[in-house]
Amino acid sequence: MAPLKSLEAQYGILDSNFQSFCASNGIFTVEDFLLHDLSVLAAFAEQEPTSERLKEGITQVLSIIDRQHQPWLNGLQLLEDAQQNKHVLSTGFKGIDKLLEGGLREGQLTELVGPSSSGKTQLCLRVAANVAIQHKGRVIFLDTGNSFSPRRIEHFVRQISGSVFNEKVMSNILCHSTFDIFSMFDVLHQLENSLKSQGHKGDCKARTLIVDSISSLITPILGGSGPQGHALMTSAGFLLKKLAHELNIAVLVTNHMVAGEGGNLKPALGESWKSIPHVRLLLSRDQGNKTCSISILKHPSLASGEVARFVIDD
Repeated sequence: MAPLKSLEAQYGILDSNFQSFCASNGIFTVEDFLLHDLSVLAAFAEQEPTSERLKEGITQVLSIIDRQHQPWLNGLQLLEDAQQNKHVLSTGFKGIDKLLEGGLREGQLTELVGPSSSGKTQLCLRVAANVAIQHKGRVIFLDTGNSFSPRRIEHFVRQISGSVFNEKVMSNILCHSTFDIFSMFDVLHQLENSLKSQGHKGDCKARTLIVDSISSLITPILGGSGPQGHALMTSAGFLLKKLAHELNIAVLVTNHMVAGEGGNLKPALGESWKSIPHVRLLLSRDQGNKTCSISILKHPSLASGEVARFVIDD
């Protein structure tokens, strides 16, 4: 979300006095509000000469946060939007595309869950290459752990296009290194503003946003028992869904696995997160070979438990 200073022109109540009050409490951006106990902040405001105006400013910021969430839409509006704007993008793997009845759907947040070395990043890189080639779209790849490999992308591009190096395709896969959740918020808001201002101009529409991995950004802020980390996690999830819906792009995020009861592996980020993605897919890899399995954990229109197998080539 934006720095408070950038909101002053649109919201006069968030003036320099309000910004100074917030700064004295370590608040500089809308996200910072999610890290504070708002009842304590309101109590501090009560002690100021302009307490009523400061409390109006706090309410205004909260309304800005609320507007992240999608508005109510009726069934007809949703159907028309799905038919006209939400296309299906092939992943480049026939097994996955068959399982998902075509691939990743624009307007949806898809989560790919899997243990270490299961092939999550390789699948993301292949999806990026395939969307750029087959759908002639731009791909934004948020790399949170130095996993993005331009050589691997080049390999997939050559593999898909028949050993031909395609410079234009490579230039349409944009990578941002993002190592904390606040950097991700900044990049996503810049992306939102950029794509909305461009509209349908240009010869290459953004089709896919990939975050590899979302869990490496969120896990560090979930420590302790306070609500702030969970609030930020929810805010990140709703922002990704908002971008998917409003910009008509497919959003793909990866999530690692952690030990649960009895030592069994389970998706990280817990119960609060699992309801956020539209689609959850579980990825596993046969030990010692290239064959992978992917199954549906959650899908708005397909049965859970369905499985497909595919091969990630070296």
